[in-house]
Amino acid sequence: MLLAASILIVFVAAAHSYLGERFLLKRLFRQPLPPLFGSDDFTKQTLRFAWHITSVLGLGFATLLILIHVNPLSNKSVLYAIGSTFAVVALFPLVATRGKHVSWIAFLVIAGLCFTSAIAD
Repeated sequence: MLLAASILIVFVAAAHSYLGERFLLKRLFRQPLPPLFGSDDFTKQTLRFAWHITSVLGLGFATLLILIHVNPLSNKSVLYAIGSTFAVVALFPLVATRGKHVSWIAFLVIAGLCFTSAIAD
């Protein structure tokens, strides 16, 4: 059941990113958006990475379900999966806004705390 759920999450995450980009974000970005930091480029990049972070977090949950299926008592592997997910999530605002949107700092700290906890366990 957990493997089926994780496969479904992967399909939903892929559809969410692809269809959202193609049918929602592209159309939304044709309109003028409120400017942040001097232009609407920052606004567009923030909306784009926030949209795709949802998919990455879904993939992280799919990974957790697989890990629980394989080894229900492995706290370290769960912590590594969560840490890895948040490390990837941190790249979205860091790259998309060249670090201007500071959410990447919190995501990176979360990843580091998870990795540190896994190592200390």
